[in-house]
Amino acid sequence: MTITADLRAAIVRSVEDGFDDQIAYTQKLVSFASQRGAEFTVQDFIHNDLRARGMTMDRFEMDEAALTAHEGGAPFSDTHSRAPIIVGIHHPRKETGRSLILQHHLDVVPVGPRDMWEHDPYGGAIEGDWMYGRGAADMKAGAAANVFALEALKRIGLQPAATVYLQSVVEEESTGNGAMQTFLRGYTADAALIPEPEDEKLVRAGLGVLWFSVEVRGTPVHVREMGEGANAIDAAYRLIGALREIEAKWNAERDAHPECAEDPHPINLNIGMIEGGDWGSSVPAWCRFQVRVSIYPGQRAKAKFQEIADHIAAFARTDRYLAQNPPKLTQNGFNAEGYILDPGSEAEAVLGRAHQAAFDAPLETMMTPAYLDARVYALYNRIPTLCYGPKSRGIHGFDEAVSLSSVKHVTQAMALFIAEWCGTEPLQIAAQ
Repeated sequence: MTITADLRAAIVRSVEDGFDDQIAYTQKLVSFASQRGAEFTVQDFIHNDLRARGMTMDRFEMDEAALTAHEGGAPFSDTHSRAPIIVGIHHPRKETGRSLILQHHLDVVPVGPRDMWEHDPYGGAIEGDWMYGRGAADMKAGAAANVFALEALKRIGLQPAATVYLQSVVEEESTGNGAMQTFLRGYTADAALIPEPEDEKLVRAGLGVLWFSVEVRGTPVHVREMGEGANAIDAAYRLIGALREIEAKWNAERDAHPECAEDPHPINLNIGMIEGGDWGSSVPAWCRFQVRVSIYPGQRAKAKFQEIADHIAAFARTDRYLAQNPPKLTQNGFNAEGYILDPGSEAEAVLGRAHQAAFDAPLETMMTPAYLDARVYALYNRIPTLCYGPKSRGIHGFDEAVSLSSVKHVTQAMALFIAEWCGTEPLQIAAQ
C-alpha cells in the first residue's frame, strides 16, 4: 500500500498525540520486577490489556520436550521460567495486506546491588529525555511501542488490513525458548518487527550465543596438606585461561565473516558467575562457573560447543590436578545460532521509507554481538526479520535508561511501517 503524504502526516501526529499515554504505559511495564521466573504478573497485565484493546488472545506454556528436541531450543534448568507466552491477534475484516509479527520480551536481568543505582530500578523515573529502570530500554519501551504503534492507527480510525500477531515472550535473556515456542506453536507471518534498543538502526547480523557451566571437583584437605595445584578454584582459573584461548582463536577468524568486519572483537566470552569451596581453611574441593560466549552467524551451535569441550578436555589432560579431576561442561541456557538479514527485501525497503519519514534521515544498519530473538524468525520461520529500536544506555547495568524522544520517533516509524506493510482499512467497531 502506498501511503499518501496526508496519511503519513496524520500517523506521525497520532503517535505524538498518544505519547503521554505511551510513556505512562512504559512506566507501568517497568514497575513489574519481571526477572527470570517472576514474569507471571507482567504477562497477566499484557494479556488483559491486549484483550481489552480488542485482540483475540492466546496464552500457552512452554513445551520442554519439544523445545529441547529442536535444534534451536535450549536446555531447561531449575531456574528456567514457567511463565506463559502471550499472543494478541488482530484479524482484519478483509485480508488485503501482508501479515506481520510484532514481538517483544518482558523478562529482565537482575538489578544487582540496589545501592549502586541512583534511581529506583523499578520506578521508571524520568529526567530530561531519559526514562530509568531495569528493562526500560531492554525492552519494555519496545513492548509499549508495539502496542502504541497500533493505537496510533486506531486514533485516526484505521486498523491493519492484514493479520498482526503481537507476541509477548519470556526467556529472551537466558535461552530464547519463549520465541522458539511461538514458532513451535505455529505462528508465522510475512515479516517480523522487533523493537529492541538498537540505537535507531536496523540489525543486519546478530551473533549466536552459547551458555554453559564448568564444574571441577576433587578431595578437600586442610591447607597444611595443600599440594601445588590441588585446589579446585585455582584449577577453575586455569580453565578460564584455556577458554580465553578459544575466544582469541575465534576472534582471529573474524576476516572470514564479513558481517563482523567493523567490529575488532566480535566474539566475547564472559565468566558471569563463579562459586566454590565450603570453608575458608579447607582446600576447596569444588568450583563451578558460568560461561557465555558468542559464535558467528552460519555456525552450528552444537558443533561450536563440541569444539569448546574438546579444547577443555585436551587442556585438562596436561594439568596435574585436572587430569585426575576432569572438568564437567553442561549446557544450561542459550544454544542459539546467529543470523544475517540479507539486504534487498521489501520489508527492509518499507522500514527504510518509514524511518526516513520519522527521522528525516536514512536508515543505517549494524551488527550486534548480543543475542536477539530475531534469530528464531530469521532461521526457522524464514521471514524478513527487522530488529530496530530506540537509543539507550546502561543496558544490563546500573541506571539503565531509554531516550524518550528516540522512542517517539521509532514508534512513528513503526506505525508508518505497519500502515504500508499491512495496508489499512477503516477501524472495525466492536458490537455493543
